[in-house]
Amino acid sequence: MTPVADNIVDSVKSGRCILFLGAMASAASPEEEHRYVYRDAPPGGGELSRRLALKFGYPDADVKNLQRVSLFAQFKKSSNRAEMVKAVAREIRRPTDESPDDFPMEPSPALQMLAGLPFRIVITTNYDQLFDTALRDARSLRRVRKTPLIRVCDISRNAPPEEVPDEFTEENPVLLKLHGDIDRPASVVITEEDYITFVQMMAHPQLHPIHEYIRVKIRAWPTLFIGYSLKDYNLRLLFRTLRWGMQDASIPLSFSVDPFPDDLVVAVWGEGNGKMVSFVKENLWKFVPELYRRVIGKDYEG
Repeated sequence: MTPVADNIVDSVKSGRCILFLGAMASAASPEEEHRYVYRDAPPGGGELSRRLALKFGYPDADVKNLQRVSLFAQFKKSSNRAEMVKAVAREIRRPTDESPDDFPMEPSPALQMLAGLPFRIVITTNYDQLFDTALRDARSLRRVRKTPLIRVCDISRNAPPEEVPDEFTEENPVLLKLHGDIDRPASVVITEEDYITFVQMMAHPQLHPIHEYIRVKIRAWPTLFIGYSLKDYNLRLLFRTLRWGMQDASIPLSFSVDPFPDDLVVAVWGEGNGKMVSFVKENLWKFVPELYRRVIGKDYEG
């Protein structure tokens, strides 16, 4: 069994923990033996970038730089924003040849387990609807079917973020799609310019992409990062900005599940008096089932 620290279990059980999901949370299970197997997974950021680079004829060597490759795809003479986002959608949905409008991908067992835990706020940078589906299929600890409130950050809107309730519940969790939704092409944050726009909006009191009620909880509750590497500069910028001005003693300890965390990031974020993150050096396919078992009291049965 993979040990899961008591403070993580207690935070999740209490409902006072924010789940932050990245692309690798939907990754295929490893080749080695696991009880839960998932193979038909959407591509991670690097693989998605490589496929876009091939499709649009990206000329440079950094084919896994998704922000750069997608920017090239958008502004190529024979393309535009709609064509670039359509290509992204095809890769993360992979429709069948027989039914090109069908979305055959299903949430992985890991996503289904996470959806069954009592998170009240979930933030994701994924563009797909896999976790949306997992939440709608899940039940709360009281066996009530969940009805998630899906909120999509949209950098194309010159308006405040979509409203959320001032109280968050397990039965009606808020799923905030921080980088947009593939069904709303203008909302997708993927290119270098999109990220610049996103950062600009964070500096605007009325246009901040994250609702004030959620920002309050981010400052008060620990965050559990799954499917991310905190080597991602944009994620660190967001996380630090949201907690700007807080004293070290008042910052809740967050957790990052990452089998191979970057040594320098660990030194800056996970050590010393200003420690903000505890790094769990484990594969999510071992961590998530054990977290589920500790919180729910039994193994996930599917």
